[in-house]
Amino acid sequence: MLMKPGVKPPEIVEKLISAALGRSKASLVVERGALVNVFTGEIVENTDIAVVDDRIVLVGNAKHTIGPETKIIDAYGKYLAPGFLDGHVHVESSMLTVTQFAKAVLPHGTTTVFIDPHEVANVLGINGVRMMHDEGLGLPLKVYVSIPSCVPATGSEFETAGAEIGLKEIEEAFSWRNTIALGEVMNYPGVLSLNPKIIGEVKAALKNGRIVEGHFFGNLNEELNAYIAAGISSDHESVTMEAGLAKLRLGMHVMVREASAWRDLKEVIRMVTEKKVDARRVCLVSDDREPNDLLKDGHIDHIVRRAVEEGVDPVTSIQMATLNTAEHFKVDSEIGALAPGMIADILILKDLNRVLVETVIANGRIVAKNGRLVAEIPEYQYPEEAKRTIRLGRKLDENDLKIRVGQDKDAFKVRVIQVVEAKAITRSMLASIRQRNGFLEADPAQDIAKVAVFERHRASGNRGIGFVKGFGFKKGAVASTVAHDSHNMLIVGVNDGDMALAGNTLAEAGGGMVAVENNRVLALLELPIAGLMSDKPVQEVAARVEKLSEAWRQLGCTMTRPFMTMSLLALPVLPELRITDKGLIDTVNFRRVDLIVE
Repeated sequence: MLMKPGVKPPEIVEKLISAALGRSKASLVVERGALVNVFTGEIVENTDIAVVDDRIVLVGNAKHTIGPETKIIDAYGKYLAPGFLDGHVHVESSMLTVTQFAKAVLPHGTTTVFIDPHEVANVLGINGVRMMHDEGLGLPLKVYVSIPSCVPATGSEFETAGAEIGLKEIEEAFSWRNTIALGEVMNYPGVLSLNPKIIGEVKAALKNGRIVEGHFFGNLNEELNAYIAAGISSDHESVTMEAGLAKLRLGMHVMVREASAWRDLKEVIRMVTEKKVDARRVCLVSDDREPNDLLKDGHIDHIVRRAVEEGVDPVTSIQMATLNTAEHFKVDSEIGALAPGMIADILILKDLNRVLVETVIANGRIVAKNGRLVAEIPEYQYPEEAKRTIRLGRKLDENDLKIRVGQDKDAFKVRVIQVVEAKAITRSMLASIRQRNGFLEADPAQDIAKVAVFERHRASGNRGIGFVKGFGFKKGAVASTVAHDSHNMLIVGVNDGDMALAGNTLAEAGGGMVAVENNRVLALLELPIAGLMSDKPVQEVAARVEKLSEAWRQLGCTMTRPFMTMSLLALPVLPELRITDKGLIDTVNFRRVDLIVE
């Protein structure tokens, strides 16, 4: 691992020179492969790569570096590519710890991730970020950490977070070994209005020589220019080709996202396939990836494959998942390509177009073969403080879910959050709901369910209750403590009693996701670490997620990707209407609004 991101340890220079000249022998040589050269965009046939310890010492003809103890891998008929980099990922969204995530993605060729742990930060603060940073230090997967910039995502006026990270904590974190950047600056209105907190954080990152990561939804003229002028150099929130192209033309690194729920690659990559722009500042990222997708489709290998399917040249696609990302984070002298002196993260691909990863070498050692992990990875134990994070104060009952309106009229016009499948946005709509005995209830006939958020960090008793349309629920309730970004208790359902049981079940489990029908738990996924993650293997978590999916379908949900869509209902930085423990938030005008429209 690196002592400083992107800096070669000077004490190894003599060793690398000696091995390259054959005076000392290589520990590993990969022979006769077709090199995917991401520097030049070529495929160079019949190339050897010689490795000493964790470093490449020679790319070319390596016969003179082979000694009696050298391990030799014959890659004839196969391709040699750099290990894949994920330039923007929230590990917590996989519901796995960093260790279990590493076990899941290494066999797919991912050797480096740039994580932004702002989910755990909103629950456990800077201590939670430090836990994930330290966990990553002991892994063959390189884990670089972007320190979350917006914790909480908005001010306390709009929601209650479990923690706050300010300038003092950020400056302290920049001294950690593998911190690389200031995490995505979601509060772009704060940047434009010169909010002292967010401007202070950006300045601190620049002063410490750190990258500043973006998250931009404003207009593509003066607002985008001002945002970039502040020093923010990347963005992963482009959902149209036009937005991606505008950012690319202004010098940003555009991170094209293909997440489990937000599949933006097909549209945004058109700037490369149709507009034929230079792709050197285009990066491929996952952002959020569910455990089932990691098992079924893969990780960055899947996204590279998707780029090829959309018409991007395979070498360019690999470049977008390796060198481009490394250059953005200024670690391209160490990772992102296969060249002398760089860390030996090498993939042997059986098929270039289908991006079939046969062998994964990380830090000069074989860690995976034919889709299976072969390296021993030690477990990481989280402290108890990370597992006691659900504090409701008392058990919920159905009265906590009631919306009292009186009986002076038959129906009331209400604001409703309308979700859009596979999109991060919601729509703000109006609907008429009839009162029953002085209460407003869910209306499955209109596909309108109740949605509630209960503060779960301080047992304050805060709650927000409203309505949501688009999930298709006909009965029962679901609940989750994965509720971006403050991760309060989020409950959706059409039966108040089932909604209360769902919340209480998660409180007892220490967090997770649950589905309930007729006062009975149908499926439960326990996520005891911060209410966000499990330390179980990906296969076990994926199996629980599949049972949960079946239960959601049993309740009538018609969405194919409902979990991520639900988790964003409480995120008051995305348009148009959201709900938090403080109530309904108009996120276009950044103001609280009433449920009932007079």
